[in-house]
Amino acid sequence: MFSTTDLRGRMILSVLLIVFILCLGTVGFVLIEGWSTFDAFYMVVITLATIGFQEVHPLSQHGRVFTIVLIFFGVGLLAYSVNVGLRVLLEGELQEVLGRRKLERRIREIKEHYIICGYGRMGRIICKELKANTIPFVVIDQAEEDERLKEEMLFINGDATLDETLNEAGIDRAKGLVSVLSSDAQNLFVVLSARVLNPAIKIVARAAEDSSEKKLIRAGADRVIAPYHIGGLKIAHTILKPAVVDFLEFATMSGNIELQMEEVIVAEGSQLADRVISDSGIGRNLRIIIVAIKRQGGEMT
Repeated sequence: MFSTTDLRGRMILSVLLIVFILCLGTVGFVLIEGWSTFDAFYMVVITLATIGFQEVHPLSQHGRVFTIVLIFFGVGLLAYSVNVGLRVLLEGELQEVLGRRKLERRIREIKEHYIICGYGRMGRIICKELKANTIPFVVIDQAEEDERLKEEMLFINGDATLDETLNEAGIDRAKGLVSVLSSDAQNLFVVLSARVLNPAIKIVARAAEDSSEKKLIRAGADRVIAPYHIGGLKIAHTILKPAVVDFLEFATMSGNIELQMEEVIVAEGSQLADRVISDSGIGRNLRIIIVAIKRQGGEMT
């Protein structure tokens, strides 16, 4: 797949080659045959177009040699330029580039979104959940993006550890960043860069090794997730508390209408602020069960 820059470069090169051969032929006929500029230009055009009209004026021996050279090189350059144009139209390169430009424009306009660094097994699950909850996000990965474009995802093919790539993903406008790259070192670089570029952004990072958790926290991550640790605990709980695990999976599953476990922020000025749960009428009016309250200081009741 060709980027906008590649396509523009190839098209400009083709146009320059055509202009060059037209100018060269015109100057050549003017100098060799002494024709006017228009007659010389007309002769070059009908020669390169292989139309077969008669010569504008009788050619000298040197003029005929120059015409032969012009035909060999000029027709070849013209064929190359036409081939480039046909490939752009027939192979869909123009559509791909235009689609990519539209995607880049959407990324520049997005805000209050999440940046997902890494589209591996964990990244795919995260994106699926965000998409199910209609939360805007941008994916950064170094793999080919054809599949993601078909899925109408905002995707950047690049290195998430680079500041330029994070800026392209709109990190200054982002609400949060999730780094689930293959190595802890890469995730550490992403966290460091993201925290510098946007000090207020919420960062969640993946840690394969237990020793990396503290480093990622010191680098600026708000939360660090250890998949192997969580996976081991879930397996143990499945053995020890199977009903509890089934309930949590049921309550947190996307698309489950019957029962959902959600997190709601009670802002200042809300009707629920500074009220006792029994007096709020949540359970009676909305049939909602409050299982925990987290204070601003972080303590959980």
